[in-house]
Amino acid sequence: METVAGIEALRGRVAAWRAGGERIGFVPTMGNLHAGHLSLVDRARARADRVVVSVFVNPLQFGPGEDYETYPRTLEQDRAVLAEHRVDLLFAPPVEAMFPRGREETTFVEVPGLGAQLCGAFRPGFFRGVATVVARLFNLVQPDLAVFGEKDYQQLVLVRRMVQDLAFPVEILGAPTVREPDGLAMSSRNAYLTPEERRQAPLLYRTLCDLARELETGRSDYASLERAAMSRLEAGGFRPEYVAIRRAEDLAAPGPETGSLRVLAAAWLGRARLIDNLPVER
Repeated sequence: METVAGIEALRGRVAAWRAGGERIGFVPTMGNLHAGHLSLVDRARARADRVVVSVFVNPLQFGPGEDYETYPRTLEQDRAVLAEHRVDLLFAPPVEAMFPRGREETTFVEVPGLGAQLCGAFRPGFFRGVATVVARLFNLVQPDLAVFGEKDYQQLVLVRRMVQDLAFPVEILGAPTVREPDGLAMSSRNAYLTPEERRQAPLLYRTLCDLARELETGRSDYASLERAAMSRLEAGGFRPEYVAIRRAEDLAAPGPETGSLRVLAAAWLGRARLIDNLPVER
C-alpha cells in the first residue's frame, strides 16, 4: 500500500490506474479506524479493482467548542490495518492541501433542506463542511464508486443528493452499521464513554429497536412515539437531542401510508454524542 499526502501524487497514481481501465473505489474517513470503517473498505474492495482510502480530520465539520483538537488521530495504526485489508492507496493530506486559501476563503457546497434538519439543526454548518470536503475529495480521487456507512444515515442521504444535483459520475453505496455484541453502533467517539456510561450506552439501540417494532405493527402516531422514546432515553441517563421517524429515501416527514421508514436518534451520554438509526419496513 502506498501513502501520499500531496494532490499531484494522488492524481498521478489514479490516472495511471484509470488509463489501464481499472475501476476505482473510494472510502473517505477521518481515521481512528475500527471494524465499521473496515467493513466499508471491504465493500469497496469487492466492487473495485483499486481502493483509495482518505484519512482527513475535517475542521469544517466541527463547530465551536467541539472536539476537533482532541479528535483521536492514529495514522500509523490506521495505515497498518488498511494494508491488511488490501487498500492500494492511502491519501492523508494536510489541512493546507485541502484548503489552499484557508478555511474561511474556501468555496463551500451546501445541500439545502437536508443539511439543516436532525443533526444539522444541532450542529449548524456541519453538513456544509461534510458536503464541501466530500465534493473536493471526489474531484481529487475521481472514483467510480464510494462507500459510506449507514450509521451516518443523514450523511449518506445528503451525499447521494449532492452527487445527483452536481452530476458527479460516482456510484454511492451504503454499508450496514457494524455493532458491538450488545448492539452499540461502533464509533470513534465511543472511546469518550466511561465504563459506567458504556454499560448504559446500548439503551439507545434498544430504544430504536422497540420504536421500529411499534411502527412495524402499523402505528402512525409518530409524534407520541417519538416523545415516548425521548423520555425513555432521558430516564436512562441520556441527554437526547432528537428521536425522529422519517421517510427512508429523503428524510422527509412521513404520512400514514409511507412505506419504508427510518428511525433516527442523537443523544449525549457524558462527553460522547452518540447517533444511531434503524430501517423500518411496513
